[in-house]
Amino acid sequence: MAGRIKASDVEEVKRRTNIADLVGDYVALKNAGIDSMKGLCPFHDERSPSFHVRPALGYFHCFGCGESGDSISFVQKMDHLSFAEAVERLAARTNYVLTYEEGYERREDGPNKARLLAANQAASEFYRAQLMGEEAQTARAFLEQRGFAQASWDQFGVGYAPRGWDGLTGHLKKLGYTPQELVQAGLVSEGQRGVYDRFRGRVVWPIRDTSGQTLGFGARKLYEDDNGPKYLNTPETPVYHKSRVLYGLDLAKKAISRGGRAIIVEGYTDVMACHLAGVEDAIATCGTAFGKEHISMLRRVMGDDSAAEVIFTFDPDEAGQKAALRAFGEEQRFTAQTYAAVAPDGYDPADLRLHRGDDAVRELFDKKIPLFEFALKQAIGRFDLNSVEGRVSALRQAAPIVAGIKDPGMRPGYTRELARMLGMDLSEVQYAVRNTQRQAPTEPDYPAQGPDFDREPAAPKVSLATLRSDPSVWLERDAIMAMIQQGPAVGAELLSQAVTAQVTEPHLRVVRDALSTALPSLAGGSWVEAILEATPPSHQGLVRELAIASMPQRDPALLPEYSREVVISLLDRDLVSLKQELLARMQRIGDSTSEASRRVQQQLAALENARRGLRHD
Repeated sequence: MAGRIKASDVEEVKRRTNIADLVGDYVALKNAGIDSMKGLCPFHDERSPSFHVRPALGYFHCFGCGESGDSISFVQKMDHLSFAEAVERLAARTNYVLTYEEGYERREDGPNKARLLAANQAASEFYRAQLMGEEAQTARAFLEQRGFAQASWDQFGVGYAPRGWDGLTGHLKKLGYTPQELVQAGLVSEGQRGVYDRFRGRVVWPIRDTSGQTLGFGARKLYEDDNGPKYLNTPETPVYHKSRVLYGLDLAKKAISRGGRAIIVEGYTDVMACHLAGVEDAIATCGTAFGKEHISMLRRVMGDDSAAEVIFTFDPDEAGQKAALRAFGEEQRFTAQTYAAVAPDGYDPADLRLHRGDDAVRELFDKKIPLFEFALKQAIGRFDLNSVEGRVSALRQAAPIVAGIKDPGMRPGYTRELARMLGMDLSEVQYAVRNTQRQAPTEPDYPAQGPDFDREPAAPKVSLATLRSDPSVWLERDAIMAMIQQGPAVGAELLSQAVTAQVTEPHLRVVRDALSTALPSLAGGSWVEAILEATPPSHQGLVRELAIASMPQRDPALLPEYSREVVISLLDRDLVSLKQELLARMQRIGDSTSEASRRVQQQLAALENARRGLRHD
């Protein structure tokens, strides 16, 4: 059993770890002012970013769910590791060699995940080396025949699992891994005579997390005498959960974050083909349907931009139809716009590249259509529309799709389009869609008939009068009012920090986000107009009220100073909240002389410096 990691090594690992880079492997972070970055919280679902990282402090905090900590606790929470395992992971990341204290035994409450990850990494290197051996000639031919040259094998870490029963097992045992660890890592299977390699005689792809750490493998069979499935993946393990990984995301995350687009394909070779064709934002699921946990991962990488795009590729067969309907069922979880792309002649992206070239792969995604349109066509395509029974059955299948379209302005148009596709009266289709909406608990009720059926019900008016009457909301209201009315006087630097501040009133939070979007227009002379343009129609009236309402400071000469002060007060409230969290943590630690307590004291000192600097600046 390894001894306890020396406290000085723990501090050195933290010093060497850039927490912004670390968190950036999981979350798309945006600059939010001096020593501040923000993004969507990886620990709970949210629409508006409330997760903040302060690189100089080495600290993160979510104002939404309250999670906070340093680089070590972040890795612990994200990857469900013990403290020692998290330190070991970060040490490996920064190429730092840890030392352990003698005479201390660390208690293990479960599998050592750091060891399992290291075993997977060693297996990946073993498979890659085997691909260049004599036995792997069939594997190399398989890859080359599909248009994948050796350079791409290295780029994606492709390897080969030899046909013997214990090639990998023997190799890893020599490296010091126990049979129990290999079983826990999903690298071997257990039989009556002991353990044996899980993957044999197959092309192997490593499945990695966003930081590039190998979690498991996917393998395709090559030989006719292999009685196993065509594709075989690592089973569920303490480090590999198929519903929480997306193949290729480690390579695609920068392109997805930068371009605001993600492409979901169906296989490992499809991901390779897309990337090699210049479509570097392609990813795939690993032996399971695209689900809500995948969506949460993707939203964090994309930043939840409403202008972003998610494009699904589907086969034109029955399985593809079911996949499309499943994807549409989860569509409401996206803020991004969703689309579908289907290659000609039933090709998947890998075949399309092989037969028609890189340009055809790129054009495939340029010809995307809205996902709900594709789902609609798939839903009615299997019915005989020449019969009354077929048309009624198709309407029952398609009406929920129209009712579930996220953009309410498009529902009436697609209701008419569905009526045209089915050859039915518009009133019949409207009635079916209306009944579907009535049955859905989240949908508003509609009038039974009449010329206004296609008109969406008016949203309740949001105004200053609808805001909660509470001192905390008054501060938020006054600060946002000052930012709108006195934006240039407040200044771009202070505003860039203020738009990241925690706002408890939901309606004011919408305005704060619009201010963030409008920031580039601050110096252009159309500040309020830019804010209005970035505000949803439901809240534009509130922005107009905030832009013209009387401010508490009536002296024009003192208004700029007042505006800066009230904005600073809003930021200071966040820092005070963070201070209280740190004080509570120190109280929980108890021992004021411990290393953990000293770290909190250092963070408190840095926090006080930040507060003083805010007023001084």
